[in-house]
Amino acid sequence: MAAELTAHELTAQHRPTLDQALEAIRTRAYWSPHPEHPKAYGENGSLSMAEGKAAFDALLGGRLDLGQPGTDDWVGGEVSPYGIELGVTYPHADVDVLLPAMRAGQRAWRDAGAEMRAMVCLEILKRIADRTHEFAHAVMHTSGQAFMMAFQAGGPHAQDRGLEAVAYAYAEQVRTPDTAEWTKPQGKRDPLTMTKRFTPVPRGIALVIGCNTFPTWNGYPGLFASLATGNAVLVKPHPRTVLPLALTVQVAREVLAEAGFDPNLVALAAERAGEGIAKTLAVRPEIRIIDYTGSTAFGDWLETHARQAQVYTEKAGVNTVIVESTDDYKGMLSNLAFSLSLYSGQMCTTPQNLLIPRDGIRTEEGPKSYDEVVADLARSVDGLLGDDARANGLLGAIVNPDVKARLEAAAGLGEVALASREIGNPEFPDAVVRTPVIVKLDGARKYWEGADDEAAYMNECFGPVSFAVAVDSAADAVDLLRRTVREKGAMTVGAYTTDEVVEEAVREACLEECAQLSLNLTGGVYVNQTAAFSDFHGSGGNPAANAALCDGGFVANRFRVVEVRR
Repeated sequence: MAAELTAHELTAQHRPTLDQALEAIRTRAYWSPHPEHPKAYGENGSLSMAEGKAAFDALLGGRLDLGQPGTDDWVGGEVSPYGIELGVTYPHADVDVLLPAMRAGQRAWRDAGAEMRAMVCLEILKRIADRTHEFAHAVMHTSGQAFMMAFQAGGPHAQDRGLEAVAYAYAEQVRTPDTAEWTKPQGKRDPLTMTKRFTPVPRGIALVIGCNTFPTWNGYPGLFASLATGNAVLVKPHPRTVLPLALTVQVAREVLAEAGFDPNLVALAAERAGEGIAKTLAVRPEIRIIDYTGSTAFGDWLETHARQAQVYTEKAGVNTVIVESTDDYKGMLSNLAFSLSLYSGQMCTTPQNLLIPRDGIRTEEGPKSYDEVVADLARSVDGLLGDDARANGLLGAIVNPDVKARLEAAAGLGEVALASREIGNPEFPDAVVRTPVIVKLDGARKYWEGADDEAAYMNECFGPVSFAVAVDSAADAVDLLRRTVREKGAMTVGAYTTDEVVEEAVREACLEECAQLSLNLTGGVYVNQTAAFSDFHGSGGNPAANAALCDGGFVANRFRVVEVRR
């Protein structure tokens, strides 16, 4: 096929961006090519806020035809957590037709080389970025995120994570030179000489299994890491959250075709209600890489049964914060209140267990008892969410009935320090909006016979649920943290302490158990947020995830180097 986008044009436009990304992952300094503010869009081909909303509205009730081979039906059924039926239908694939078609384009994509693949990936990301406002509405109305979060996390932050993966993929592929001249001296005899050629070779077809809450942010790293390393990518979205990833596939197919490659290198696998095609796809021999974000149960199943594939999982963990002492009590409370409230706690990084010594903590305001700390935190959350308009902007909507059920059941697990309340959304009256619940538990005893506190706080309760766990001492808090990360995993760990000995104990526990740690956050950075190019999301070293977004290990095994010597 004739290329409308030449290698020269793509390199001229995108090589500077790749170079900046490579420098950013080397220095770990702040950098992003994607503006975070909605008003930054609307020029140079990008959609404005009004244009993005109109583009999203135009999708509703329509058919998103991707031109894929093997389409045997049209499926849909997404309902926004805000109460809107999207009515969009997507191609349902006969995978016995689609998978061979995807493999057909891999040779040309492999032979294009690491730099050309990176340039094509950056063009895909650029076109997605131009439609950020449209994608924001798609993310909002499938995940339940409030608009501003959907815009930022589903837009520029997700695009940053995709670009980060491309940068790591490129760096790993060019670590080995394309060719080498090899000469071995033989003493008096003529030296041995060989010419060697090294080619990064993709594993095969990669399967991206999307999640309900962060379809682009969690989906883009695996998608672009696999594509940039030469693999075809089959995207299987969560059935409640199809649209953002379907639009991504649409853009990728358009760019691939314009660059002279087979568009079937990227395809969508939408499913009928209750079909559950992820298990079927995951064990197909053509699938050689799997990226998954979701429940521990299915992640464990993939790691056990998809033996033919390299499996990257982000599963559930029990995120923990130790509160031992602080020199900014109000700042600590404000920071924690925001972290517990953001997106109704529906983030894999939201703190769940707050470990607080039962004898209280030291602050610049004087000693605070355990009960005072918990009551003050409850008041801080109430103050943050006291205005309904502000609360809606922070909380978003409950993404599915399971989260609502866990929230309602949590009140029966112990003494409620902060009750969850219902908030109305005037724009979307059918949205389910709830404030967080904080429950007091004891790390050393049972509240009443038959009610085991440990059974509650040692398991993930995904959603706006937090446990204020009383512990005997800072040392006991560190021991419980260590055991929690080892047995259940954690995507994030936080600690507040002014004691160097306690800080070192927490740090050592996190190093030994391989958990990412944030210390004494009191300003505008929160434990449940990570920055691309600088922060690692997950560590890959505890049960919450077997990979980190994004490091060399996340990309290096998506390809192998094949040598031809003569």
